[in-house]
Amino acid sequence: MDDTEQLLTIGVFARRVGLAPSALRFYDDCGLLRPARVDAVTGYRRYGAGQAPRAVKLRQLRAAGLPLVDAAVVLDGPEDAARDVLRAHLERTRRTADEARAVVEGLLREGAGAPEDRGIRARARIGGAELASAVRQVAPAAATGAAREEFPVLGCVLLELADGEVRWVATDRYRLAVRVLRPDGFEGGPRRVLIAADTARSLAEWAVRQVTVDIECAGEAAGVRLRCGADCREVPEGAGQGRSGGEGPGGFPDYRLMLEGLETGRHRVIVDRVALRDAVTGRAGPVSLSVGAGQGDAGQGDAADAGGSMVPDAGGSTVPDTEGDAADLAAGPVLEVTGGGREPVRMRVVRTGPRLRIAFDPAVLVPALEAGVGPDVLLEIAAPDRPVLVRSADQGSFTTLVMPVREGAGAGASDAGVPTADVT
Repeated sequence: MDDTEQLLTIGVFARRVGLAPSALRFYDDCGLLRPARVDAVTGYRRYGAGQAPRAVKLRQLRAAGLPLVDAAVVLDGPEDAARDVLRAHLERTRRTADEARAVVEGLLREGAGAPEDRGIRARARIGGAELASAVRQVAPAAATGAAREEFPVLGCVLLELADGEVRWVATDRYRLAVRVLRPDGFEGGPRRVLIAADTARSLAEWAVRQVTVDIECAGEAAGVRLRCGADCREVPEGAGQGRSGGEGPGGFPDYRLMLEGLETGRHRVIVDRVALRDAVTGRAGPVSLSVGAGQGDAGQGDAADAGGSMVPDAGGSTVPDTEGDAADLAAGPVLEVTGGGREPVRMRVVRTGPRLRIAFDPAVLVPALEAGVGPDVLLEIAAPDRPVLVRSADQGSFTTLVMPVREGAGAGASDAGVPTADVT
């Protein structure tokens, strides 16, 4: 950096390039946009004015939906590789747009009815598609089968209107999903309502056809009404839901306590969400995720710790498959997915923390990945036997907790469920 170059505070630089300060800190952690200077005492970041073009380009790449590892190739990789990445992403976006257009055009052709209005005590206005997306993300975490029979409250989705936000929450004790929506309008509250997961899904199917939806909770009634103009859907008391009990064994777990009780993640792994989902999908049993070293870490520890493969030697022992690891180590840190009756799959990652090996039940991990927001997923891992925080790498409105399993155990054989309160 030129010593005469103007240095800007993170807030000023963020406004200049159109990125939030939290995004700048995130990109610093990932190594994509380092500040020009960091105060050794205060930790305050300062950016050079000349860094603005790179920051703007990074913002544009992320707005276009490029995964973090692909954005890094465009910014810092060879020109040919950057063009290949952009062409591949363009083709993916064209296919996605065509599929979305067909769905929306079909929905616009459908009609709806119009029930009558009545008074409310709490109301929030949300975009219909955003509301439907939130329900579809959260509802898969609700309990089914024997777990729902044992704890009926876990077969419900919690709808909460509080603090100017709309929150949808579900848990089955092995995972917890929370989606926070910031409405265009909010009045009254707080209100908490339980809705059976199947009922919530049917509300989502209706909401996706509406431009905006008013969520209305009447005074002492346990029900909720979703309205778009004269058209509305009501969930009255007794229709598969009830008021969420804040205390006692019949109440819905306090999700805030679960999130606040999490240990700080020792490991942070950022990976292409769809690639990880596809690598885990279709495996018959528990899958292991090994996060290993990249360039500069080779030779530290064994290949299994580094995420590499092990192959049998002539005497039947296992030895590192060093030839297969060479390209991955040169490209940077890698994550290897193994187990469940499929061949190992490797992919590039951004990671902090030491090497790691952790196992999951695909039936629990895949829905969490499918429900994710954005192209990248962030796994925050305190330990292989503690709940793992799964969320978008740079969009914090949707959060899932997933419980690992013991490696080599049967599906669902975790040491314990996600720590829930008031459900046993």
